[in-house]
Amino acid sequence: MEAQRRLTLVTAAPEQSREEPLVRELYGRVLREARRDQDRSLEDVAAAVGMSKQYLSEIERGKKEPSSEMLRAVCGALGLPVEHLLFRSGRRLGAANRNPATRSLNRQVPTLLAA
Repeated sequence: MEAQRRLTLVTAAPEQSREEPLVRELYGRVLREARRDQDRSLEDVAAAVGMSKQYLSEIERGKKEPSSEMLRAVCGALGLPVEHLLFRSGRRLGAANRNPATRSLNRQVPTLLAA
């Protein structure tokens, strides 16, 4: 009788292994900086967009994945062209990818181990 082998996928928890930010986190950081640069409150911008301040806060913290329509509305309320949001976020992502520590972590391949 042949012994059964179990294969286990070994990966680290995303928070521990991921140094490269998610796109939604980058968008949130850019939007928060733009809002703060204008000395505007969450309440003010959220009201201008027609969303709750809690939802805008979650977008800014990278916890929610906003639709393109929501991003456009928030950018509009801030007077920030959408292409600036994309450009600034892209530059930050590029900087993260140029970091050697991040690059090596992001290129790791999950390993299957026989148990």
